[in-house]
Amino acid sequence: MTSKSAPLRIGVLGAANIARQFIAAVKPSPLVAVSAVASRDADKAAAFAKETGVGRSLGSYEALLADPDIDAIYNPLPNSLHATWSIKAVEAGKHVLCEKPLAATGAEAQAMFAAAAKHGVHLVEAYPYLSQPMTLRVRELVAAGAIGRPQLIRTSFGVPFSDPTNVRLKADLAGGALMDVGSYAVSFARILAGERPSRVHAVARWAETGVDRTLVGTLEFPGGAIAQVAASFATGYHRHAQIAGETGSIDTQYLNHPPMGGPAAFQIRRGPTAATASETVDVPGGNGFLLEAESFARLVSGGAAHWNGATPAESIDIALTLEALLNSARSGKAVDLSA
Repeated sequence: MTSKSAPLRIGVLGAANIARQFIAAVKPSPLVAVSAVASRDADKAAAFAKETGVGRSLGSYEALLADPDIDAIYNPLPNSLHATWSIKAVEAGKHVLCEKPLAATGAEAQAMFAAAAKHGVHLVEAYPYLSQPMTLRVRELVAAGAIGRPQLIRTSFGVPFSDPTNVRLKADLAGGALMDVGSYAVSFARILAGERPSRVHAVARWAETGVDRTLVGTLEFPGGAIAQVAASFATGYHRHAQIAGETGSIDTQYLNHPPMGGPAAFQIRRGPTAATASETVDVPGGNGFLLEAESFARLVSGGAAHWNGATPAESIDIALTLEALLNSARSGKAVDLSA
């Protein structure tokens, strides 16, 4: 296994475009190294390895999981395959960095973490924005009471997708706007609220493929906060969040890779009235894939205190909330999550 002096040796499942982006982003890192890629097609794996500059390719996922020279797995497979292959990976003794959303259902997420605990390895959900200085500073300010207790949280993310052959629009692969861009909105709302919602209600507009093209949901939290989350494949790109507390507010784009998508900055009002001036907080930017991969490596070598992403409890709550929102949108009724 890896040590503090050696990079974490990562194997990548599949040849998705997001895997290509991840591999390129982590190349400069002294803490992680993508050592192999695997595909169900050996020729495809070899071509992908050559294209991305990865030294080895394997013609099956099973071969990658059995490789003794791999410490950890990056799982960017379609959403419907996250649970199956992450569980297989932890059973093989590999740590896992699994792309968001961690699972298609809350039960899957719980089973994934149970398997990781049983086999003594780390499993975490990949949200690049959570490792950004922007998000870390926002969370620090909220935790310190800079705007008082959050009362109203609004998170939204939209990007246009309409090609029915895109995996994001395939129902059998657990696609849809909520499970893709909406997982960011839900995760941020859950983390800022600091607890699982007790009740959710959602409405949606549906694509011909059967997945949600646009979904808007309301999350009620036991502590009194209310969140509004929105996700869409039918709009131009937008990504923003507002946290309104008892004594102030924060507006942020909670970006994955600033300055791509917007500046590495956010705004805060440290007072409750309209006369309170808005202050711009400038923070460093950077590639979120690189930042989260290095945090993952520190987690493996040093323990949970070194991970700046979602905790297991947060990831389970996110999965349960995503599932409940979809159920609500389909049924037209609120869904209780307090049990």
